[in-house]
Amino acid sequence: MSPRKSAGQELSRDMVLNEARNLFAALGYSNVSMRQLAKSLDCSHGAIYYHFKNKAEIFYSLVKTDFSVLNSLIDDIILSENAPSVKIEKILLCFLEFGLTQQNHYSIMFLSKEKEIQQLLQFDSNKTYEKLIQSLTDLTDNKLNPASIWSIFLSLHGFITFYINSELSYQDVKGLAYFHVKNITKNII
Repeated sequence: MSPRKSAGQELSRDMVLNEARNLFAALGYSNVSMRQLAKSLDCSHGAIYYHFKNKAEIFYSLVKTDFSVLNSLIDDIILSENAPSVKIEKILLCFLEFGLTQQNHYSIMFLSKEKEIQQLLQFDSNKTYEKLIQSLTDLTDNKLNPASIWSIFLSLHGFITFYINSELSYQDVKGLAYFHVKNITKNII
């Protein structure tokens, strides 16, 4: 058995976040303790406290970063020189691709059922949903109301959750994703 790392030795904030993401996605937030995370990282739990004050802070750091990445991807599409109809399709495909290529991220962001962390998720998930509402409303010249956009989100979410734990990668279902987006958008663009 190798000796454990001392507090701060070789342990980075990113290492803690990556391992925590894996454990949270596999076991659920409430089933992961700081000691369990430390054991998985082969370090003392004090080394983790050097970077984070508690498990909730680790979790919030993860979701804040994940939502920021997704929002940036959407912003890049909105700022592109494409026609509005192309932007809409790209936003929806981007959401599907993010969910299926970043499965642990997506699971933590949108699939957690634990009441303890719902409040931590609410602000950032609402911000992303508001970005989706505003983007699709603007790109369709106000043809869509929030309920229609919620329906679109649920359709995308259903596609992702169907494939998220399968052996298939986004590349394997890319054609189906494109077909799904075309079906969603045929009446709005």
